[in-house]
Amino acid sequence: MDTEKPRTTEQASTGVAGLDDILAGGFARDRVYLLEGSPGTGKTTAAMSFLRAGAQAGERTLYITLSETEEELRDTARSHGWDLDGVEVFELVPPESLLDEQQQQSLLYSSDLELGETTRMIFEAVERIRPGRVVIDSLSEIRLLAQSSLRYRRQVLALKHYFARRGATVLLLDDLTTDTLDKTVHSVAHGVIRLEELAPEYGAERRRVRVVKYRGRRFRGGFHDFTIKTGGLEVYPRLISSEHKTRFSRDPLPSGVEGLDELLGGGIERGSSCLILGPAGTGKSLVTLHFALAAIHRGERAALFVFDEELGLLFNRAKSLGIDLEPLVETGQLLVQQVDAAELSPGEFTARVRHCVDASGIKTVVVDSLNGYQAAMPEEQFLVLHIHELLQYLNRQGASTFLTVAQHGLVGDMKAPVDVTYLADTVLLLRYFEAAGQVRRAMSVIKKRSGQHEKTIREYEIGGEGLMVGPPLVEFQGVLRGVPNFVGHGAGLMGEPSA
Repeated sequence: MDTEKPRTTEQASTGVAGLDDILAGGFARDRVYLLEGSPGTGKTTAAMSFLRAGAQAGERTLYITLSETEEELRDTARSHGWDLDGVEVFELVPPESLLDEQQQQSLLYSSDLELGETTRMIFEAVERIRPGRVVIDSLSEIRLLAQSSLRYRRQVLALKHYFARRGATVLLLDDLTTDTLDKTVHSVAHGVIRLEELAPEYGAERRRVRVVKYRGRRFRGGFHDFTIKTGGLEVYPRLISSEHKTRFSRDPLPSGVEGLDELLGGGIERGSSCLILGPAGTGKSLVTLHFALAAIHRGERAALFVFDEELGLLFNRAKSLGIDLEPLVETGQLLVQQVDAAELSPGEFTARVRHCVDASGIKTVVVDSLNGYQAAMPEEQFLVLHIHELLQYLNRQGASTFLTVAQHGLVGDMKAPVDVTYLADTVLLLRYFEAAGQVRRAMSVIKKRSGQHEKTIREYEIGGEGLMVGPPLVEFQGVLRGVPNFVGHGAGLMGEPSA
């Protein structure tokens, strides 16, 4: 008689770091789990990652396939650069007698016989290999053979109790192609994980994972974005800002532009967020670049995530304004990433930002712009929640965050595509206005949660030396409306002689 394997409280890694994080460490051993999802969601890749993690830990592993051939599985593994060393693949095919027309009985009798043969062959493979980890792919074949919900449930229960006696951690795959409403295995399995694929009207498909159930374990709930890349699944756990907090000094951080710092009351406080609002062409990106350069001059590193502008054009435009970014990028002082909104999920973007802060120690983050970030959202109503968690996380890490939003229109009444002004700690408003026969630019601080700031409106210019901010426009009213009234005695404009 076979001796049972000793039980252990050690958890079995899924082989996917992000999924282990969601599951609070992985799978509790000697239990049966269900991994469900439509074809193409990544179940096979996740299952092979699970077995490879076991093989690398010195465990015996077994992949029982009812729906794919062994060669197809090994092709999938090779596409990820894997060789499946230490993973035993058992291709379960019907006995030859069941394929012989002369041996076929009635449909009911044939299905009964085939179900029994299938179960016997699974048990024989397990007895021969004695694995610590097992994958059965897929339950849809067993459900079809069972023909009724009662027989199917009994069959799954039999498998569960059999593997429990053998001390194996089992992952059952279900492609949801036979009965998507059948929740039989949900009640039997110790944990249930669902993989989903979404198809937006434009751009690449989006995938997400959710833990539906996990007995006796507190897991990270909700949907989490993931991608399938060469090398397996990359899961991006949903960010919960309250889990991350560090101690730091909330010092004011100047931009290096004298007039701007005076307007901001000395600068932006460390560990806060600044939203820069304005129509296209007002210099929102330039303002953020000055803060990034100031951080580099302090000996820190900065990160710039660009949604809207091609990097070559950005570098050339900055250079014409007296800012050479390329040497800073080459030395690693400035990290610049082009973000394709059509190809990147919000979860993956958040993971990129977190990596910059956690792994690279970057304390100045620029997101240019939220218009592009909004385009990356498959469901726009959750944009504010994503931004809220990201800003809270960055603030608690002592990172200063600069966000830009391009408003619709040029002068007069303008609207932003997304209102996040209440989330930002500081709001800097940029505007065009008409005066002395010219189109000019003005800025003002609308909101600052900590510290003092000027309540004035200052004119600014963009030239070969970057951003230049003038004195307060005290002789004009209605500047923010776009068409001001002159109420003073002198011109009061940059470059204009006083009366």
